[in-house]
Amino acid sequence: MVMIRDFFSLTYVRNTGAAFGFLAAANPSFRVPFFLIVPIVAMVVLGFLYRDLPQTAKWRAMALGLVSGGAIGNLIDRVRLGYVVDFLDFHYSNSYYFPAFNVADTAICIGVTILLLSTIVTKKEPIHAPDSVRN
Repeated sequence: MVMIRDFFSLTYVRNTGAAFGFLAAANPSFRVPFFLIVPIVAMVVLGFLYRDLPQTAKWRAMALGLVSGGAIGNLIDRVRLGYVVDFLDFHYSNSYYFPAFNVADTAICIGVTILLLSTIVTKKEPIHAPDSVRN
């Protein structure tokens, strides 16, 4: 289905791998448990990161929410269907196709980008020695 000629269309791709089909050709006895365990471990790590955030870190909290939501969305697809459904297809003419992706992938990418930018942009408080050491 062509939505915007030579730029965007909706498609249907069964992605048994990770981003851009990474590990899609791997042995299912490795691939299936890997893609079920990794998101769960990631959710636990994200939970600890969220728990330790100061209340002023609203951008980081939003970013962790986006990454978590994307991971949960893809995990639901994998548990329910055995693969992730990718449907957003961007391309240039008929010569360059960006790999198909879904909304969960977009949330993960935006969340990771916000986390990286907030890490770079965040002002670091100077480390002060305790008063007893300064005197």
